Amino acid sequence: MSTTMTGVGGASTRRVLTASLVGTAVEFYDFYIYATAASLVFGPLFFPAASPSAQLMSSYATFAVAFFARPVGAAFFGHFGDRIGRKSTLVASLLVMGGSTLLIAFLPTYAMVGWVAPLLLCLLRFGQGFGLGGEWGGAALLAVENAPPGWRARFGMFPQLGAPVGFIAANGLFLLLGLMLSAEDFRAWGWRLPFLASAILVGLGLWVRLKIGETPAFQRAIAAERPSHVPMVEVIRRHPAALLGGTFAVVACFAIFYLATAFALGYGTTRLGYSREAFLGVQLGAILFLAAGIVAAGWWSDAANPRRVLMAGCVATVAIGATMGPLMGSGSLLLIWLWLSLGLLVMGFVYGPLGAYLPSLFPPRVRYSGASIAFNVGGIIGGGLAPIAAQALADRGGLSATGGYLVAAGVLSLVGLAATRPRHADG
Repeated sequence: MSTTMTGVGGASTRRVLTASLVGTAVEFYDFYIYATAASLVFGPLFFPAASPSAQLMSSYATFAVAFFARPVGAAFFGHFGDRIGRKSTLVASLLVMGGSTLLIAFLPTYAMVGWVAPLLLCLLRFGQGFGLGGEWGGAALLAVENAPPGWRARFGMFPQLGAPVGFIAANGLFLLLGLMLSAEDFRAWGWRLPFLASAILVGLGLWVRLKIGETPAFQRAIAAERPSHVPMVEVIRRHPAALLGGTFAVVACFAIFYLATAFALGYGTTRLGYSREAFLGVQLGAILFLAAGIVAAGWWSDAANPRRVLMAGCVATVAIGATMGPLMGSGSLLLIWLWLSLGLLVMGFVYGPLGAYLPSLFPPRVRYSGASIAFNVGGIIGGGLAPIAAQALADRGGLSATGGYLVAAGVLSLVGLAATRPRHADG
């Protein structure tokens, strides 16, 4: 891959790929520190009157708020991304996400202001989801619309790599705080530090993104015809099959990730009785397999095609769901790490190719809206309710029942992929 190839505005390939990676890493860092805090401390801090299990469920409910905000953000930022351009929209989405995350660091707890505390938490969580709703689609387009022929999937994997990078930064920081602070200090004020640190990372993301230009595909689209008046309406009217199939295609990756991270952390530190530091360490080791899976899937997708790789990943997702009960419930931390590692490796194959696959379902004039809406509505089905559903299934039927959620997600995504074929891969 040449690092001298230039995109619109003189931005080098390296700068474009860095902008797509760094921006999503910052966004996912912000998102994951919330997921980690929701699993560890938000229950007793914001819902103290409930039982421990109800506290965790309530905390997961605030976690789900962002997933319902994401399609709203996708429609809003997608509208401007298709009308005025990718760059400005990506900067705005990062500011919304980063501002909401920073404000969480200053939230009062229930003991301070009563019911106002969980209300404010939900509002800021909505802001996080609203910003992230416009993030992924724009970052994916920034990469793939600058890709040379034969490199779309490998370029498209760079924003996907922001997921493991952001997770490592988020959970790594929580792990260090857990080792450095007492449990009392961590619960009293230590959990706020990762949210404060997000301001530095957002500044870095903005600095990188302000140095890039518009993508060639967007410039060609606006040169050929006037932008869509309401891109979201055009997507729904003219591309309903692509939108529906793309939405289902996303479900498996979200289900794997949030069951292997948010749910597993909460379950492992409560029901299984492992320390927070031990389980975070296991997850940090497993997340490296997600990065490996994304890279391998990117290369395979360019050698074959993204749809084929995604379908293979869906079949593997079914197998991962079937093994959740025996491995996660084994009582062995080594076997738990094995399941998490295999699950996240498989996630690389149902997540990595999405950066190339979803944009190929829509023409450039409405691509930001179409890809963003499909990705984020799929996130509600696969991820937004996953920790709540998984906790409820585990309470009633054990981890084997929870694994059934992954099996269903894999089958649903496979159906969506089988029913949808890319039509605009060259746009």
